[in-house]
Amino acid sequence: MAPDYGYPRFLMRRDDLAHPVRERLRRYPEPYASHYGVVPSPPPEGFINLGEHGLVHYQAAEAIGRLDVYAKELSDPYILSRILTRREAISSSAIEGTHSTLDELLLLEETEEGSRSHEVPQVRNYAMALDQFIPRARTAGSDIFTLELVREVHRAVMRGDTTYSDIPGDFRQAVVWIGGRGDIAYSTYNPAPPDDIAESLRQTMAYMQGTGPEIINQTLLTRMAIAHAHFEAVHPFRDGNGRVGRLLLPLMMAAEGHVPLYLSPFIEASKQDYYAALKAAQQRLQWEVLVGFLAQAVVGTADELMATRQALADLQRLWKSRAKFRANSGAERALPILPHYPIVTVKRLAERLGVSYPAAASATDQLMAAGILIEQTGYERNRIFVAREALSIVNRPFGADPNLPDA
Repeated sequence: MAPDYGYPRFLMRRDDLAHPVRERLRRYPEPYASHYGVVPSPPPEGFINLGEHGLVHYQAAEAIGRLDVYAKELSDPYILSRILTRREAISSSAIEGTHSTLDELLLLEETEEGSRSHEVPQVRNYAMALDQFIPRARTAGSDIFTLELVREVHRAVMRGDTTYSDIPGDFRQAVVWIGGRGDIAYSTYNPAPPDDIAESLRQTMAYMQGTGPEIINQTLLTRMAIAHAHFEAVHPFRDGNGRVGRLLLPLMMAAEGHVPLYLSPFIEASKQDYYAALKAAQQRLQWEVLVGFLAQAVVGTADELMATRQALADLQRLWKSRAKFRANSGAERALPILPHYPIVTVKRLAERLGVSYPAAASATDQLMAAGILIEQTGYERNRIFVAREALSIVNRPFGADPNLPDA
């Protein structure tokens, strides 16, 4: 079965399924032959009436366009910050029960030392997968969406997970179910039987690649919602489907030339609504409910992004008021780097500034004197520095107001 991490108890009852979904039920092989899985219909390619969700969809489309301007015309670095991919990795993994904090993840990336928790490297693998596949999506466009891509993403996300019983990237050969606390009789959803996975997933990928007139009539957000629901309904792997499915969302945005938005922090904060929207799409073919949820996620994520961006700009001004750094000095040039590397070593700072190690060490000394960096190891060598004021802004709970320090 698929892991059960707090899924709501929306049992999958035949009477709750839309008629076209009931017609796609297939009996599972033994020993589950008394139960049925859903072989999802090919994704719909016609116009989707959003009804009451039309307004938030419009607001989400505006937000995407606004962020594209910030990223492309204004070259705003925070819109593409590595911190956003790290928070995405943390939240998407946490939804599936794999936990790390931002501090732990950033510390692992700086020191390359093993974490006491086996889960932190798994979360790092997710972040590295985003670093790898987002640029590929920008270059390849919708052609990137293939069965092999899905296998690659799963291998990247699940490698090193010693609890995973299959080979990462291989489609499952076993019956799984979602929810139910170990008992299929109480499952919330029964995905496609193993023999139907490959063909169903081909339909998902063909839809994500699609450029035909029917699909062109659907908006990006509509296609993201439908593709996500279809992929999760196929559930091609024994575990890791949620993480892979959510990773495909920013890939779809990047493939169409948009700034990729990382929606998992919003989804994590609204898990019950997320599961309910998935149920509406998968079991009742109410696609507009999931489109509306993803639109809310886009609007909420864009608002969060802009609030963080403004808070960090205010923090930059506050930092500059604390000391008179020499113009174009290493310390001054380090200030805009720290929000992206709030946990940093001298080696990393030297690399980002393009200066020698001694020059970077001198910059960290000046930043420490101004109270901008704090050394947290107490060592003479291999020191680790933290910009705690920046870290508190980028690491606050989703939706919380950023708190600026006093001057």
